Amino acid sequence: MATTRKRPPKKAAPRADLGAPIDGYLRRQPPHLRAILEALRSLIEAVAPEAEASLKWGQPFFTIDGAMMCALGGHKAHVSLVLVGPVAAFLDPDGHLGGAGKVSRTLKLKALADLPRAAVRGWLKVSAAYARSHT
Repeated sequence: MATTRKRPPKKAAPRADLGAPIDGYLRRQPPHLRAILEALRSLIEAVAPEAEASLKWGQPFFTIDGAMMCALGGHKAHVSLVLVGPVAAFLDPDGHLGGAGKVSRTLKLKALADLPRAAVRGWLKVSAAYARSHT
């Protein structure tokens, strides 16, 4: 009986956009989602001016000295803000955040008018402090 050799799994090729600036990504979004993404980007830059933005896995990621702070995602009908940090530190009395991973929470927005700016500033401060402590 002949034996068959198992082939090693194929590795995915690196994404061509890895490390690219996020401006092109934002320009490709529909206008109503782009407005939300731009507002979130402005809040991120205000809270953590030292954060570096680049594309990873096809979406904008913000890092501080190489440690992940947060990520943005434009989807078909909403925008996501993924916040990295201790879940319990993201105070959310109004229930805006979803996901209860070990170190992340997610805000999903369908309209710019729904953006809780003050709360997002606070959550971004938590994420920035977490990233700074993990550099």
